[in-house]
Amino acid sequence: MKRKRIGVLTAGGDTPALNATIYGIVEEANRRDTEVLGLIRGYASLMGEQVPTILLNPLLSTIPELDPCVGGTILGSSRTYVAPDSPEMGRVTENLKRLELDGLICVGGDGTINGMQPLADVTPCVLAPKTIDNDLGLNYADEPNDWRRLNGEETAELQPSRRSIRLEDIVNYATPGFATAVFVVAHSIDRIRTTAESHRRVAIVEVMGRKSGYIALGSAYAQPDIILVPEVPLNLDQLEQEVRRLYEIQHHAVIVVGEGVRLPDGTDLGAAEKSFDPAGNIRFDGAGDALATMLQDRMQDGIFERIRFGEPAKSSFFTRKIGHTQRGGRPVQFDRYYGSQLGGKAVELVAAGDSNQVAMLQYSSKNGFETSSLSANRLRDPWGNIHARTLHPTMYDSERMHLSDFGRAYLQPIFTNAIGWDDVEFTRAETFSPGNLTNRFQSVNVDVAKRIRQL
Repeated sequence: MKRKRIGVLTAGGDTPALNATIYGIVEEANRRDTEVLGLIRGYASLMGEQVPTILLNPLLSTIPELDPCVGGTILGSSRTYVAPDSPEMGRVTENLKRLELDGLICVGGDGTINGMQPLADVTPCVLAPKTIDNDLGLNYADEPNDWRRLNGEETAELQPSRRSIRLEDIVNYATPGFATAVFVVAHSIDRIRTTAESHRRVAIVEVMGRKSGYIALGSAYAQPDIILVPEVPLNLDQLEQEVRRLYEIQHHAVIVVGEGVRLPDGTDLGAAEKSFDPAGNIRFDGAGDALATMLQDRMQDGIFERIRFGEPAKSSFFTRKIGHTQRGGRPVQFDRYYGSQLGGKAVELVAAGDSNQVAMLQYSSKNGFETSSLSANRLRDPWGNIHARTLHPTMYDSERMHLSDFGRAYLQPIFTNAIGWDDVEFTRAETFSPGNLTNRFQSVNVDVAKRIRQL
């Protein structure tokens, strides 16, 4: 019998857990006597004539370039997608036939799952989740039906029907990449805090997440004074009052702001532009800077002159974007382990003949974390759209401008054992290895390029 062959691609933004997920796919495929063909640069690989690929397990042995402890993706990624009615769809269909795949695993988030839909009509497709934003999933199973159209327009608004949820209700509890992003954010805030203290300044730290506030929520591990999330409109009067109160007491303050934070009228605080994402996601930029300007205009009075005498009041604020640092580098233990587990689950789904399914990570207080799956159709609203998951209202305390008790309960199962001993040892043994002073960085792309084949 001809050996089965599956394909795998990574699409959308990179995360630290992508290689770990690909590794889990390949290892499970080895166990099932199945070839794994890696498609280079996501969906873009299927749109040309050459279709660049690499065999990830020749002789059913995982290639050495695939290291689950290294961030990013050896397959490369792109934000190129194909619409079902586009001229490229015919070529994509033909290339999938030429590859002779028994199934295709797409590793990505809500944009990738939307981009997967037209492909699922011509070949079995499964999604292995990844996104640092942690916005792929549902707060409760029937949440898609709570979306409402606004004034008959194409835009929709979520109107949650459930005022409270349990941890067990959450569909896809955490996505690979989220834990590492929070790990990076927490370390960054720790360092920013001490300079804010030393110079009696207000630090505003902008974190990623688009319109979902999960990374901002997770930043609570670094004990910021104020956390602002996109799900709750910014109350400037309340914020100014709290900043004044904190500054009087401790002569500094640290504010974390999610990049998608908005004003009460719905206006995005920072600049926004449409991305290439088929999920309709928006790229945000400058929320932290905009917030600093607003607070400076409101607070240019004696409070700073009295405590920071001799310096102008406007220098009392500084902003930092942690930016793409959140998406890169070595994945922490939680992401390495569960990324590979979800990759293996995706292979299991393909082997069972399933299509348009999503591998998911579920949690219960009794069993802990377990892999599961769900039909992608279950994520759709009544008009067929798949939306990014946002924080459930019970996870955030808008009066305190901080996480709630339920928010703490949500984070603890993820992060209590998220960091392995080797995550700490790596910095000493690898980052500060004497050899780094004399040897140039060796990119895995060089070795992977030698393995690329074209149809």
